[in-house]
Order: sequence, then structure tokens, then C-alpha cells
Amino acid sequence: MKFLRRSRAAKISALVIAAFIVAGGGLIFGLSQRQGLGSKKGNAASTTSTAATGAACPLTGVPTSAGGVPNRPALAVKVDNAPPARPQSGVDSADIVFEEPVEGGLTRLVAVFQCKSPSMIGPIRSARAADVGIIDLLSNPIFMHVGGINPVLQLINSANDHNDDLISDASGILHPSGRHAPYDTYTSAATQWSKYPKDASAPTPVFSYSTSIPTGNPAASAHIPFSSYSDNTWNWNSHTSQWDLSVNGNPATDSATSSPVAVSNVVAMKVQITYGPWQEDANGDLEVQVNFTSGGDVTVLRNGESITGTWTRNSLNLPMQLVGQNGDPILLAPGETWVELVPNAIPVTVNP
Repeated sequence: MKFLRRSRAAKISALVIAAFIVAGGGLIFGLSQRQGLGSKKGNAASTTSTAATGAACPLTGVPTSAGGVPNRPALAVKVDNAPPARPQSGVDSADIVFEEPVEGGLTRLVAVFQCKSPSMIGPIRSARAADVGIIDLLSNPIFMHVGGINPVLQLINSANDHNDDLISDASGILHPSGRHAPYDTYTSAATQWSKYPKDASAPTPVFSYSTSIPTGNPAASAHIPFSSYSDNTWNWNSHTSQWDLSVNGNPATDSATSSPVAVSNVVAMKVQITYGPWQEDANGDLEVQVNFTSGGDVTVLRNGESITGTWTRNSLNLPMQLVGQNGDPILLAPGETWVELVPNAIPVTVNP
């Protein structure tokens, strides 16, 4: 498969878009109503339980230093994950990374930053419909991307976010040496935050955290085969107490820091997906829509254990809940989290 810059689909009339949204958008994560998930009120139920020496970073639950939580919004960056885009820069510093299925068997990342400020993030690529639902979890974040097809851009423009499309605002773009289009668009977190100096509101938490380890099953690794392009394995590293990512059998690293891509938590959520109605690229691949109100199975990896349960969201106006098989909330370990949005047809295999 050739990984070229994807041409934009033809414009789709406003009447068709409106009809689709009315017919099915209420159930689709990427077509959510704006009054709920992104608002402070909508996420207020999520709290941290970490015994902190200072205020905890809202998106990691990690206690801060004397400086406290930075007075700035979440920065959500659309990062490519096609094989030629790897290794990416900045993902090892993200508070949360969402990995979503897109057309052609590929996945893309939404890397979210708030407490850390990496100097190099990328490569940055175009938006997808499912991004809107991720945006809605982050309390009016800055969402940075490089364009998108017209129907998706309409969704992003009406979302609860600061829309930072680098096609219309090219300020702060970096082009590191050795990278070639379309995998050469990067930026720094500080540059993007500087564009919105009046927004000093930190996001509300997406997950709940605790240093107490819940009861689970021993887990040495977990395998999530999205496709031959994105075949993920998470391996527990007892020396660092983190989960190390390997993609297609190769350890994932950060290009800017040479550090391994490793997190404290992996949240593998089974999701319903549908295709269309929009053509996403010149190959005829249809837009992947992610349903984020249906609920489903969830596997949480933390502290060398696997905890299974369900994720629920009764309304797009409410935060997401993770509940174990015993009925108790599943609390994450303080630290970075990687969220895998796994289509129902793809297995999540945990090895003890």
C-alpha cells in the first residue's frame, strides 16, 4: 500500500451531512452534541485519589512539584502512525495517547499534553470524525491537525475546542531534518499554547487514579493486532514498572528523545465501528466512525496485572466510566495512559 498524501474527497452537500447527523449522529462518538463531554460540568464526576504532595496533574494523577498544575488547556495533537511516520516525536511525553482505527487498516494517534511540554511533536496529519469525541473528553482543548476532508472539518469547526488547523495557521511549524512530506510537519507544545494566552483553564480528569493496586490477573504482555500495519504488543517491564510498546515486533521509541514509548496504563476499549458515509481517500476507503455510547468490554493493564470489565457512557453529556467485573470502578495507576480504541472484531489477547 502506498502511503502518499491523501487527496481530499469531493465536497458533500450540507443537506446530506445534516441528514446523516440527524439520523445517526446522536450515537456516534465523532458526531457528539457539544454541550456535554468537553465541558467542565460534564467531566466533574472524574476525580483522583492519589495521595499527592502537590496538586495532581489532571490527566495523569501524578503529584506536581511546587509549581503546581500549569494554567493551560490540554493540547491534543493528531499524530500519524503509518509505518513511514515512525518513530514519532513527543508521544513519550504525552499524558494520554488515544489510538484510533482509520481507513486502510491504519491507526492514527491523538497525543494529549498538559503537564509536560515537549519541544518536538509530530508528524502531524489530518483530522478524522472520531477525533471530535476525543476532543469532547478534554474540556475545550487546543486541537492541532493538518486539514481533513470537508465533512470532518465541519465537525471539528463546530466542536468544543480551539481548532488549530495548520493549513490555515502555519505559525509554529517545524520541519526536522531527515523528514519528507507528508511526514515532515512538526511543532512544539509551547508554541501552540502561546497562541491561546487567555485560556488558563486546566482540563478536568478523564480517568480516576489510585496508588493502590486493584485485584487482577498477572499479565506479562497483551497483543492487539489492529492490522499488518499496526500490530501492537504491550510488554510489562518490571524494572521500570511500565508497559513498553512494540509495533510489528519492533520496540517503539521516540525520535526526539530516543526513549522507549512506555506508559503506566493501557486501556483497551472494545468499540463498535461503522464505515462511511464519506470517502476518506483516493483509494475509495470510507471514513471510520466510532460509536462511543454503546459501552463494551474493557481491559486495563497496570502494575503487571490485567483487570477486565466494561466501559459505559449513558449519555454523551456524561464522563466515561470503567467498571470491573466485581462492580467496583477501575482506577488507573498514576502516570501516562495509552487508550486503544479496538474494533469489536479485533481480539485483545493477554498473556500471563
